[in-house]
Amino acid sequence: MEQIQGIIFESYLFIKAFHIIFIIAWMAGLLYLPRIFVYHTKTKKDSEADKLFKIMEKKLLRFIMLPAFLLSLATGLILIYIVGFKGNIWLHVKLLLVVGLIYTHHLMAKYVKDFANNKNQKSEKYFRIFNEIPAILMILIVFLVVTKMF
Repeated sequence: MEQIQGIIFESYLFIKAFHIIFIIAWMAGLLYLPRIFVYHTKTKKDSEADKLFKIMEKKLLRFIMLPAFLLSLATGLILIYIVGFKGNIWLHVKLLLVVGLIYTHHLMAKYVKDFANNKNQKSEKYFRIFNEIPAILMILIVFLVVTKMF
């Protein structure tokens, strides 16, 4: 029995490490993509800069953010399965904030599509403010995870 608990604990630590790695990669995209949008709003449609930003946005979303998001989600669900969901109010609050990150991710995917189709209606100022949302959510999540205050 002790051997099984040891294996589960070791697996938990490896899964937790991978979860943190995937979260870092996902957060990098969530923090960087709106910054690209800020600069993209300043370009003329169909200019070389416009074309370059469209490529950067698409590749960041598709090849970094999406895989990192999916792997973060998968490892997070495994961790919840191992640790359990009951009695961890901080985890419930964290997951609510994670839903906010997921919603932000989906909004960014919409904005990438809007820029790709020359249909962006958002301003530079909007994206400057929007850029703060993932940062604020991340800060709240880190405090919850570290302090487990609830």
